[in-house]
Amino acid sequence: MIFGFVILMTTFTFLLGSCSATIYKVGDSDGWTAKDDVYNSWAERKEFHVGDSLVFEYDRNFNDVTQVSGALEYQFCDSFSPKAVYNTGHDVVTFTEPGFHYFITSNHAHCELGQRLDVLVVHDPSRPIPPPPTPSNIFPFAKTYKVGGSKGWRVYDSDFYHKWSEEKQFHVGDKLLFEYSNEANDVLEINGHLEFKSCDPTSPVAVHKTGHDLVILTEPGVHYFISSKIGHCVAGLKLRVVVAPTPNVPKLSSTDRLTRCRQN
Repeated sequence: MIFGFVILMTTFTFLLGSCSATIYKVGDSDGWTAKDDVYNSWAERKEFHVGDSLVFEYDRNFNDVTQVSGALEYQFCDSFSPKAVYNTGHDVVTFTEPGFHYFITSNHAHCELGQRLDVLVVHDPSRPIPPPPTPSNIFPFAKTYKVGGSKGWRVYDSDFYHKWSEEKQFHVGDKLLFEYSNEANDVLEINGHLEFKSCDPTSPVAVHKTGHDLVILTEPGVHYFISSKIGHCVAGLKLRVVVAPTPNVPKLSSTDRLTRCRQN
């Protein structure tokens, strides 16, 4: 039994090592629990890369791991609209893209006590990422939606874009077409529910300002768009869309990911 476990761990380490990935147990011996400032100092001593993994260990009867979209959700322990929720007590989260990643517990009292983690993930040039396939090949049944229909993207009615999106079903691969005067407007894609609610343009995921912007919805979940022009977002020029997975797109298993990792 022990021999088999050693072989399994050796094989797993070899597969991960082929991509130079690192696995971090969050909090080390402390694990994932309510302790003041443990996780900030823990993360500051490390450098995280795309392909690395975090292991969260905790008592699932009292806790979970909630990945939130933005800095405001993290700051205010807001788990209202999470990107993902893990609750096995032994969760492995692998970083697939660079940028800031935010984790809290949905136990609000514990989060306030310091059970939250933000990490900056960078892409290591020594780990090449293959160019993405052509979107039309990945999403052959994708639809293109002109945001607002004939109204386009402009200040019109405080509830107009909410009603427009609620009447539709969006899937991964679908496209949003924003048409507007680029002298009077723009499109900011932002991270989370609180940024959307407060019309906060300070940390956008992407900025579009051509007047004819085509945005591909590449991930399931909630996506938020606002205008950064003063008064426009508050007047209703903001859009929230819920994107469902596309059943026609095959998902890679853990073994497939490791195999692809070795090939790259």
